[in-house]
Amino acid sequence: MLSAISQKQAFQIIFAVTLATIIGAWIFEYAGYPPCELCLKQRLAYYLAIPISLLMVLLYGQSSPLQKNGMVVLALIMLASCIFGIYHSGVEWKFWAGPTECTGNFAGGLPDLTKKAVMCDQAAIRILGLSLAGYNAIISAALVILAFSKVQGSSSASQ
Repeated sequence: MLSAISQKQAFQIIFAVTLATIIGAWIFEYAGYPPCELCLKQRLAYYLAIPISLLMVLLYGQSSPLQKNGMVVLALIMLASCIFGIYHSGVEWKFWAGPTECTGNFAGGLPDLTKKAVMCDQAAIRILGLSLAGYNAIISAALVILAFSKVQGSSSASQ
C-alpha cells in the first residue's frame, strides 16, 4: 500500500496529518482538557513537522537531495515524537515516574503556585482506552513508517 503513495503525496499526508493533529489538540484544550507539561512538549514535534512538510510540498521537484533530507528529518522528528508519546503514556499508566514538576512528587520543594496544576500522570481524557499521548504515539509511528518508506524513493523527482 505504501508503494502506491508517491514521495510528494507522502509530504502532503505528513503535512495534513500533523496539522490536523495539532488542531485536534487545540480543540481538546478549548473544550476544557488543559494540557500538562509533557503534552505541551509533545507538540513541539508538530510545530516543527508542519512547516517542514509544507516547505517540502512547495519546493517539491527542486532538489532530490533536499527531498531525501527533508523526508529523513521528518522521519526523525516523528520518531522522537513517538518515543516521547510512549514515555508520556507510560507515565500516565504509572509504568514509570514522570517529571516531578507535574506528577505531584514535589521532593525538591513546592511547585509554582501561580500556575494551574495539570498532572502529567493523569490522562485528561481516554478515548477507546487510550489517552491523547497514546494517540500521539500511534500517529507519530504511522508517520515514521510512511516517511522512512519514502526516503529511498527520493531519487525520482517526478513522483
